[in-house]
Amino acid sequence: MDDGVNIAARVGSRKNITLWLGAVLVGVPLLAGLVSFVWTPYALSDMVGGRLETPGWAHWAGTDRLGRDILTQLMVGARVALVVGCGAVAIGAAIGVMCGILAAFATRFADDALAAFFDILIAFPTLLIAMLVVATRQEASLGTAILALGIGLAPIVGRITRILTKQVLGQDYIVAARVCGTSWPAIVLWHIVPNILPFLGVNLALQFGLAVMAEASLSYLGLGAPPPNASWGQMLQEAQGTVYSAPWGAVLPGLALFALVIGVNLLADGLRDRVSSQRGEA
Repeated sequence: MDDGVNIAARVGSRKNITLWLGAVLVGVPLLAGLVSFVWTPYALSDMVGGRLETPGWAHWAGTDRLGRDILTQLMVGARVALVVGCGAVAIGAAIGVMCGILAAFATRFADDALAAFFDILIAFPTLLIAMLVVATRQEASLGTAILALGIGLAPIVGRITRILTKQVLGQDYIVAARVCGTSWPAIVLWHIVPNILPFLGVNLALQFGLAVMAEASLSYLGLGAPPPNASWGQMLQEAQGTVYSAPWGAVLPGLALFALVIGVNLLADGLRDRVSSQRGEA
């Protein structure tokens, strides 16, 4: 009995460590991005130092090939990553949740057709869909990147929402609500959405990490937010020519991107374990 309690305690401790480690890794760039709205060490586009200066007191992260402060670019890049990630997830959730719920309530033929449509879109990489949207709009901007990534994430969210909604619709309390005369819109609002939200929220956290990676890829290819915005992907593209002589220009944005994406995944895993344990206790 004691061994079982000790094993459960160790498992719970590991879950808490995963959750808190993810929160720290996400919290640091989140704080940097929020601070960048009101303060940065230097102006983003100003050449405030010599070319490729090593990290020091004047420039904690060094300077790039034009003499711009890298720490300032990292902070603004965190802001761009957070704005794009949150915006893309919001658009993807708005489209995907609506389509997923409609598919779950539709006739069998319409449900199968929408499910097949979701699968076809999911077969295409999110980055490819985003590139097609950017090419269609014929402009590279922050708003276009958010819209493109949101459209790319929508099929994934829609498919998961459809599955979760169909599971909830099979529960006895839905039948009881219908017997009591509750309308379908009220059932969606008061029964379906609250029950799928915990599981859907975990998936949306994972989609946030995917959106951040896709935005960095778009910026690396020159299809993301144009100057004077700074993006971690754009910083990597600009630093690839000086990676041997000034490696900090490529290593620091790469580490920032890696830490944020890993942190989001750890946070999502911790939240999923927390939701599963709470459902098990209930």
